[in-house]
Parts: sequence; C-alpha cells; structure tokens
Amino acid sequence: MIERILFVCTGNTCRSPLAKGLLKWLAEKEALDLDIRSSGVAAIDGMPISHHTKAILADRGIQADETSTAMTRELAEWADLILTMTMSHKRAVVQRFPSTIDKVFTLKEYVEDDPAVLEAIKERESLASELQLKLSLGQAITAEEQERLKQLNAKIPGEDVADPFGGSREDYDRCAMELEGLLVKLVNRLKKETA
Repeated sequence: MIERILFVCTGNTCRSPLAKGLLKWLAEKEALDLDIRSSGVAAIDGMPISHHTKAILADRGIQADETSTAMTRELAEWADLILTMTMSHKRAVVQRFPSTIDKVFTLKEYVEDDPAVLEAIKERESLASELQLKLSLGQAITAEEQERLKQLNAKIPGEDVADPFGGSREDYDRCAMELEGLLVKLVNRLKKETA
C-alpha cells in the first residue's frame, strides 16, 4: 500500500512543491492518509519556493512555507512511490539510487490509463534496458533497434510536465492546471488500490 509519496523535479522550487501542495489538498478532500514530500535532483537545501508556486497554493487555501530539499538516499528509501516531473529526473534518480528502479516513475506515466500507451511504455523500458546493456558491453545498436525505439516513442505521449521556472504567473497557472489533472488521476488510482 502506498502511503509515502515523493515528488521530484530539478530545483524543488516550482513543480515538485506545487505537486506536493496540490496532492495534499486533493488527498484531504478524499480522506486519503498520505505522507507527501518533495525534493530536487539539483536542489540546494533551503532555497525558498517560487513566489508564483506559493501564490497558486495560497489561492487554494494551501499554506506553503517550505524551502527546497536536495534528493537524498534517505528520501529515496523513505518513499513508497517516487514521482518525477520528467523522464530525465527519473533517470537521474535511478542512476543515483538504483534500488528505486521499481518505485520511480514520471507522474504522467504512473497515472496513464490507456492500455496501448502502457504497453508501449513497458516495451520501451525493456528495449531501452537491453540497448543500454549492449552499449555498456561495447556492442553497436542496430538500425532496426533504433527504428523500434523510435516507433515506441511515437506511441507514447509527452511524459514531462513543462517547467515554469522563470516564467510568468500564466506559465505557473498552466503548470498547476496540468498537475491538478494528473493528480486527480493519481488520487483515483490510489483510492482504487486502497479499496
């Protein structure tokens, strides 16, 4: 059962604290008992969260006085589920903490509910692992393998949540709307799993 969720982005000042605050807000409405944290793969501990992030959360009655937290082994081990904002964040977490491989996903891939997309993601992950192994053994990747990877990628919608860092309030509002839609799907999935 998933009780501890960790959101991960780059600097832990925009997307992951926004996701954390919004999920806490949604979970409270649904009486889901979750412990939710956030961190960044390139975060500096103690930086204030973006004023736009803070304002968006405040508009929903969510107080957010937190500061940034760097991704650590302790956080990786603490989490039941690690949800990243981008595929590059996912790769960074798995590279630094290989034991997380079975519990780290991009937020978009975790809440995806289209069976065809889920199958393409699964097949792509398997192929990508095989190709990575070939490269590490000094073997060449064939044109057929490259084409297969390209075909699989074409079946998968974008997996990254756009970064509003340095943008306008409208950029942050768009990010919040995207996150909220994804987090509603997450809450629904968690409710089904606990039922």
